[in-house]
Amino acid sequence: MELINEESAGELLQAQTHVWNHIFNFINSMTLKCAVQLGIPDVIQKHGKPMTLSELVSALPIHPSKAQYVHRLMRILVHSGFFSQQNLNQEAYSLTQSTRLLLKDNPLSMRPLLLMLLDPVLTKPHDCLSTWFQNDEATAFSVAHERTLWEYAGQDPRLSNLFNEAMASDSILASKLVLNQCKGIFDGVDSLVDVGGGSGTMAKGIAEAFPHMDCTVFDLPRVVSDLQGSKNLKYVGGDMFEAVPAADVILLKVIFCSFHVLISSIVSLHMLTFH
Repeated sequence: MELINEESAGELLQAQTHVWNHIFNFINSMTLKCAVQLGIPDVIQKHGKPMTLSELVSALPIHPSKAQYVHRLMRILVHSGFFSQQNLNQEAYSLTQSTRLLLKDNPLSMRPLLLMLLDPVLTKPHDCLSTWFQNDEATAFSVAHERTLWEYAGQDPRLSNLFNEAMASDSILASKLVLNQCKGIFDGVDSLVDVGGGSGTMAKGIAEAFPHMDCTVFDLPRVVSDLQGSKNLKYVGGDMFEAVPAADVILLKVIFCSFHVLISSIVSLHMLTFH
């Protein structure tokens, strides 16, 4: 075996570190999901001040045999920037701005989006990418589950609810930003269709801001069948691949992103920037 010379040793170690970091990157998202499912952000928020490790352990719904591991979990989350750490009589933890976006009661909470995107049903397709590249299936989701995402959601109320809640939560912040920063783009618009608008969070915000505008939420019939409209907001069921209601403006919010990430499950955020 060829000996490693001094010049290449540093580069090899850096390359090895790079590989290791990517191998274990999934731990960051999974520990964050664990923290949200255990309610750690909400427990600390309710405490009202930095919470010591012992206080946190006592407040969490965990088995006594797992108490010793909470410290390890929090170390990862502090390193990832989701909690800040102070040294009082013992280590104490506070929320960061990022963690506040994961609180249940935060109107801008991203918690539903996190729980949906990290659900096993949606992470499994990523484990099937090499198989997908070697066959003629349209999506990695179909390889993993032998049906499309929409077929799966149509037969699984749990996933359907996860998806709808995630899209609604994502739309709250987006609608506020659009209406605050880009309100002028709707000047002169009398009608708008939000394609794939789900429960209508985005369209509701626009309809309230522009009472003269006729707004339509267009989504699959099973999504909108039980939803009630208002004076200038209505829900229409249909298939965007067949036809879309006519309007001055057609709104497509994260539709293409959803196709790539949720259906194909093959495009990374870096690749999306080039589409």
